Amino acid sequence: MAKIVGGIGASHSPTIGFARDTNKQNDPAWAPIFEGFAEVRDWVKRKDIDVLFMIYNDHITSFFFDHYSAFALGVDDTYYPADEGGGPRNVPPAKGHAALAQHVAAALVADEFDMSFFQGKPLDHGCLSPLSMMGDETGTWGGSIVPLQVGVLQFPIPNARRCYKLGKSLRKAIQSFPDDSLRVAIVATGGLSHQVHGERAGFVNEDWDQEFLNLLETAPEKLVEKRLADYAVLGGMEGAEVIMWLVMRGALSDKVTKVHSMTYAPSVTNIATVVFEDEGDTPDKADLEAYRAHMGYELAGAETLQGTYPFTLDRSLKCFRINDFLHRLVIPEHRERFLNDFDALADQYKLTAEERSLISERKWIEMIRKGVSFFVLEKMAAVVGVSNPEVYASMRGETLEEFMKTRKVPIKYSVAGGAKAEEMDNA
Repeated sequence: MAKIVGGIGASHSPTIGFARDTNKQNDPAWAPIFEGFAEVRDWVKRKDIDVLFMIYNDHITSFFFDHYSAFALGVDDTYYPADEGGGPRNVPPAKGHAALAQHVAAALVADEFDMSFFQGKPLDHGCLSPLSMMGDETGTWGGSIVPLQVGVLQFPIPNARRCYKLGKSLRKAIQSFPDDSLRVAIVATGGLSHQVHGERAGFVNEDWDQEFLNLLETAPEKLVEKRLADYAVLGGMEGAEVIMWLVMRGALSDKVTKVHSMTYAPSVTNIATVVFEDEGDTPDKADLEAYRAHMGYELAGAETLQGTYPFTLDRSLKCFRINDFLHRLVIPEHRERFLNDFDALADQYKLTAEERSLISERKWIEMIRKGVSFFVLEKMAAVVGVSNPEVYASMRGETLEEFMKTRKVPIKYSVAGGAKAEEMDNA
């Protein structure tokens, strides 16, 4: 089983990344920021942490209001810095622990949390401000991350209790990961008190911040009872994002030891760092086995169905490049280049020789076996003028005529629209 060593709370203000990028370490006005994170960094090093489970919110950089999720778990193996308007930060990409992420994903869904999952998305300051402080002057931190993005900027949002409950499930998920050597710290980011919009912009409440930190350590259930409006009154509307810290606290045992705590309020945000060491008991092995069975219950046996390939997160990650390439066929300009300048387009998207062959030779079943989603294949089929039944027949190793004989009504159709649909219907 993986071990949860402890929890970290850290503000994620862009102030932090800006301070590091502009070398403010020795400036008295900025030095306290570095002092707090130095304590966190030393603890991470001293405790041999392998994975930081990063709980953060994106600031409308990689996640926009056209599709805004409550809980989005990163399942990628690499995360690049985002461009938030002035160019991306000059920090190296973070290494993702995809296996742990996929395990956590299965666990949280089994526990009936409606999760979404992301890959191929860069990280903004919500995650990178504290993460970039994990490295020192000798280089970057060498471990891995699993990022969990919480949608707290467009209401309605999850409440404090929901975040705490998710943390409880997260604890079971991580502890049931079958790697006895893996050491994990749960990192909650955001806050403390601040408001960045409206006539109340600049609001800070240091007394509430200290009370919040005290309750987080000794009586988190009191924080769970508070409404979002209470958090807004006490800590500012944007400061209400500290409900994400309850995910971290829920993932720890009831018994924790605080080994570091520091706050500093130089401007519009009270910047904080805190570290809790987990003092909980080791879970029973039989309980962990039962939990893993619970995680896999819904799909158990599906993998034995002949000619069936469940589209898992693992297959999605391994085939993200080709799925992304084919999904973009919904864009007219991409379609045109696909049909008229395929080699140059494939070069741009760094398709391998195998991937190019699969696409150009229309190897439908081979793409399915590799991990390409059927629902991007039917888009490709529409672009190249192939009906859905022709794809089905090919995957079954049959001619179209043979496949049609197995149907009640031998009809041809496609997801193509407009003139393309008419063209295929008249073919």
